[in-house]
Order: sequence, then C-alpha cells, then structure tokens
Amino acid sequence: MTEMHGFHPAAFTVASAAPDAEFFAHRAPGPLLDPGARAAVTALYHTLIAEGADILDLMAGPHSHLPPDLPRGTVIGIGLDRAVMQDNVDLTHRIVQDLNEDPTLPLPDETMDVACLCDVVPYLRHPLVTFAEILRILRPGGVAILTFSDRFLPQKAVALWQALDHDDRRRLLDMLLTRAGFSGIDSGEVQPPSDDPSWRDAVYAVTARRPHAA
Repeated sequence: MTEMHGFHPAAFTVASAAPDAEFFAHRAPGPLLDPGARAAVTALYHTLIAEGADILDLMAGPHSHLPPDLPRGTVIGIGLDRAVMQDNVDLTHRIVQDLNEDPTLPLPDETMDVACLCDVVPYLRHPLVTFAEILRILRPGGVAILTFSDRFLPQKAVALWQALDHDDRRRLLDMLLTRAGFSGIDSGEVQPPSDDPSWRDAVYAVTARRPHAA
C-alpha cells in the first residue's frame, strides 16, 4: 500500500506548471487573509502557543502573525524567498526551501514545540510527507496549527482541495494528520462579525499534537 492509498493520482496536482518560486515571485507577497482574519489567527496562536516555545513557520512569508507580546524561543521560517522572509521580524532563522520540491525538513528530530501553517495547506503537493516531517521535528506534545480560509490561488491550490468544501477540507486534513501519526486532532472556525468591514474571511483551523511517548 502506498502512502497516498485511496486518493486519485491527480488529487494533489496543480494547474500551473511554473515552479513555485517563479510563480510567487510575480505576485505581491503576503497572505490572502484579510486583516480581521489575520487577527483571528494571532488570537488562536495566543491560546495555543506556550511562552518560550520554539516555533517553525512553514512556507513563511513577510509576517508570521505571532502575538507581539508572546515571549518565544527560536522562530524558524522555511519559505521560497529569502528577501520576503527578511522582512519578517518574528523570524530568528530563515531557510530557503521549496517544500513541494523537497518536503524533507532540514531540522533535527524533536527540536521544535510548534509548527504553524498559515494559509498554505491548499498548496501542499506532498501533504502526508510534509506532515510526517513535522511530526518528526516536534517534541512530544508539540502542536501543529493549520489555518486557512475559503480563498486560495487556483493556479497553485491542489485539485482535491479545490473540489471540497471547508468541512470536507477539515476532514481531509484530519485523515492526513492521523496517517502521519498525529493525535488529539481538533478543528474549529471563527466567522467574521457583521459590523467589522475589515473582516470578511471565515477562518478555519485544524490542530494536532505529537503523541507523548508511551
């Protein structure tokens, strides 16, 4: 049985053949999430990330949306563009890597407490390998935090993601995280208030933890 048993062979293909670095170099850096949605992600991080945690920001951009008043340890960003990550003041270390070309994380086992994937899961073409790598580098009890909205770039979002609604997307992530070895998987959403014009995007979140040793 292959690691992606049960999925259509084209499930994680994308419309654009352009390399990710080339494609994203031609669009303005930054998230599709609106300001209200980004604030909701920051609030979630404030709830889930402990003081002093070592944090990995995967497919990092110019902002990590970490709470400014949260003391933390090392914050490593892995992304396509060093110049873009250089603008991210939260990062203490920056690694240039295309996870769709090489999903192996260049970090030792059990060295991070948190892995954040903000608004990037639609673009993972090797999600199970990526999640297994996240599990490997998290310390026991460490948490992966996946957040997304209904908006994405159709040229680079994988076919299966585009075919699903937000509830089925959360079920997909639950399945993949379980296969990768995570436990304690939970999900939720925050809807924008009707009286805030800066917030239109619902925010969906899936969290999962590396099990403690038996």
